[in-house]
Amino acid sequence: MIVREKPGFWDLLTALRGSIVPRVIGPVALLCGVAVLIVALDRLTGLAPHLDGSSFAVFGIGLSLFLGFRNNAAYDRWWEARRLWGGLLADMRSLAREVEVFLADPALRKEVLRAALVFLHAHRLNLRRLSPQSPGQEAVADAIHPPDAALDRLNAVVAAAHRAGALDGFGARALSARLGSMALQQAGCERIANSPLPFVYSLLIYRTTYLYCLLLPFALIGTTGWMTPVFVAVVAYMFLGLAEVTEELSHPFATSLNGIALDAICRAAEISLAPHLDEAPPPPLQPVHHYLS
Repeated sequence: MIVREKPGFWDLLTALRGSIVPRVIGPVALLCGVAVLIVALDRLTGLAPHLDGSSFAVFGIGLSLFLGFRNNAAYDRWWEARRLWGGLLADMRSLAREVEVFLADPALRKEVLRAALVFLHAHRLNLRRLSPQSPGQEAVADAIHPPDAALDRLNAVVAAAHRAGALDGFGARALSARLGSMALQQAGCERIANSPLPFVYSLLIYRTTYLYCLLLPFALIGTTGWMTPVFVAVVAYMFLGLAEVTEELSHPFATSLNGIALDAICRAAEISLAPHLDEAPPPPLQPVHHYLS
């Protein structure tokens, strides 16, 4: 995700990283070129029809409502995903404190926490559709569903400690409840990742936007003349840009510029668990060119 302060005037005009310009510049240029041809046809032959602008105002309001609805739906997905990962981070920190209370054996405590970190990274890789063949993932890399396998391993450690008498019944119940909370957060993330916004929304938005921008010059040429392509470019940038933003937000776990910083959240968990593992905490991840992975 992009992390930066409010840009100044010059950055506002020139900043490309984090903006949607690179993704819409082609379609905007195409629509602007079509507008140039329509204006030229009107000036040279007078054959271009002049349409009433009031009908386009109604058209534009309807398109804005469609885009607003889709933007709200996409942002809801993004925000829910961020809340779920915030819950996972809280669960990891609580788990570290709980094992300090219920498990007297330091080696057993470290085994539980390292298994929890394996689960967290396996969950991150699974959501991003990345290979599980990463350092620390060897134990679950060959599993059909690595996050579930990692959580099962963690549960097995807790169960074995309880059967061996190293963990009393109340502690086993508390840790089982914590693992249940982690599984609930995991399932919520997978629900978002595996249930994209209905394709019909994207189809309707993009078709309507292109149709609106292609017809718009016929409503403007009578009053704006050769400035018509400029107005068309601005409208196209606004509508297509918002559509592309919602497309990115609807995939919150992707490695796109607007995706959630899952690597940074996992690093925050490692920092929080390091004192409980008697290890030096790693440094927090920092944005690179305003991008935090």
